[in-house]
Parts: sequence; C-alpha cells; structure tokens
Amino acid sequence: MQLNSQQIKFSIGRTLLRLMPLILMGLLTLVTFWLVRKNTPAEHSGLERVRLHEPDYIIQNGTLSALNEQGNTKYRILGDKVTHYDDDASIDIDLPRMRLFQPGKAPVTVRSNTGHLDGDLTILELFDNASIYRPPQPANATEPATLRMLASSSYFKVLINDDIVQTDKPITLEQGMSVMHSTDGGTFDNIAQSMTLSGQVRGRIERAPRNGQ
Repeated sequence: MQLNSQQIKFSIGRTLLRLMPLILMGLLTLVTFWLVRKNTPAEHSGLERVRLHEPDYIIQNGTLSALNEQGNTKYRILGDKVTHYDDDASIDIDLPRMRLFQPGKAPVTVRSNTGHLDGDLTILELFDNASIYRPPQPANATEPATLRMLASSSYFKVLINDDIVQTDKPITLEQGMSVMHSTDGGTFDNIAQSMTLSGQVRGRIERAPRNGQ
C-alpha cells in the first residue's frame, strides 16, 4: 500500500492534534517553573541566605558567665547593653566589666567604655578608658600579701582561654604607692596575678607598707 503526500500530511496533522494537549501542558509547566524560580527569594530556592552584619538581638544589663572544670566561676562578663550579631555571632558591649577568678585569690576586674567579644568567646577587646584592677589582699597560708594594682590604657585585649590581658598601647601601672609608665604596653597574667611592662619603663617605686596594703 502506497501513501501519497497528502495522506502523509494528513496523518502527521492528526498526530500533532492528538499530542497538542501534552505539548501545551509541557510548555505551561516550563513557563510556570521559570516564573517561580524568577520570583522566589534566594533563601527559599535552596540557595544560602546572605547574612548581614546586623543585630539579631539586644539585651539590656546582660551577663555572660563561664565555669571551670570544678564547677566554679572562671569569668563573668557584664554589660549595660549587649548587642549580638547574626553573621559572625560576635557581641558588642557598652560599658563592659569582666571579672576574672582564681581560687584563693582576689577577683580581678577589667573594664572599659566599649567592648567587642568574638564569636568563639575567646577574645574580648576593650576600648577607651580601659583598666585592670586587682584589690589588695592580705597574706594567707599559701600566698603573700599583694598591693592594690591598677593598670590603665586606651585598649586591652583579653585572651580568655589563656587568662592573659595585654596591650601594645601606652600604659600606666599603679601598684601601692608606686607609679610606672610604658609607651610599649604590657601583659597581665591572671594566673600569677602579675603585670609585666614592655619596652622602656619610667616612674617611681615606693617602699611597700609593712602590712602589705
């Protein structure tokens, strides 16, 4: 049986007519998918949302504490205003005060006008009117008496895991009646509760009173 050209065209036309609903549905599906992708925000289309350095919460009179292996308070950070950021989990603090604790020793207080705590909670930076204060402590069975100590600078960095406070800015150290200055900064070791000044140091050293105060 031979088909002429008109019969072949007629057969193809009927096939296309039968397939037309499927073709239209396929085209409609593709157009719908394209419109959805075009108008869907990135976070709803499987792409990672871009995080901006913006606060996700703010706490007034906030407190952050950490315990040591024995369950005792190792340090406590307080702030009049605590601002947490979503992108890197860092924290800005207004009027931060950090208390460092060592067993059998007087707590040391570090403070400033503003502060910044990194997202890993390992570094606290203190800016403007920064200070380290260690109160006087009488002698006991294991420790000698210590004098009041006050170290002042424009900047301190607290290495929390190392129990170290350091600065490379000019620093003034008052210990009892003695006063010393260094333009190269210094390091406070909270475990030994001692301050070491860097570079050239100038000032006066006064004899400590007999009672250690």
